[in-house]
Amino acid sequence: MTRLFLPLLTALLLAAATMPAAADPAAKLIADKSQIAFVTKQMGVPMEGAFKKFDAQIAFDPKKPEGGTVALQIDAASAGFGVPMSDAELPKAPWFDAAKFPQASFQSSAIKALGDGKFEMAGKLTIKGTSKYLTVPVTIAPAGGNYAVATGYFTIQRLDYKVGDGEWTDTSVVGNDVQVRFKLTLAGLGPL
Repeated sequence: MTRLFLPLLTALLLAAATMPAAADPAAKLIADKSQIAFVTKQMGVPMEGAFKKFDAQIAFDPKKPEGGTVALQIDAASAGFGVPMSDAELPKAPWFDAAKFPQASFQSSAIKALGDGKFEMAGKLTIKGTSKYLTVPVTIAPAGGNYAVATGYFTIQRLDYKVGDGEWTDTSVVGNDVQVRFKLTLAGLGPL
C-alpha cells in the first residue's frame, strides 16, 4: 500500500506545485444591494426600468487589474418598468425574446486602471444572440468593512441588438438610445 501511496502523493504534490496560481482574488456580488437599470425614451419621455435578476463572477485585483476578468449574466425575463402592461411585453419576442435568449451577458476582455478608483472595462455585450464590443467606465469605491461598490453607465442602441423588432423599430415611439446604469456591491474585492 505504501509503495502505491508515495508515488501517487509525489505526483499530486508535483502537479499542485506546477499549476499556475489563481491570477486574481475573487469578489462576490451582493445582488440584493446591487442594481442594473436602463433608461430609454417613449415618445420623447424618459422611462427608467431595471433588471431584477443578475449574477456576476468577478476576479481581479484593483491594484493589478490587467489580468482580471468580469462576467455578468442578466436574466432577460426580469426586465421591467414597474408598469404591468409593459412588463408583460418585455420578455416577448419583439423585445428580449426571453424564451429563446434567457440571458444577456457581458464578458470582459481587458481591464485598465485609470487611477483614483476609476477603470475601463472592455468586453463583449451579448443581447438576443447579438454581440458587440464596448468599453465601460467603472468607478470602484470602498463601502465599509469588506465591501466595495462599482458604479458606471454606458449607452447602447437597442436596434443594434434587435430589441424592439417589427413595428417597434420606429424610434419616434421608443428611442434607440438606451442608457444602462449599474451599481454593484461587492464583497472581498481587495484593497483599492
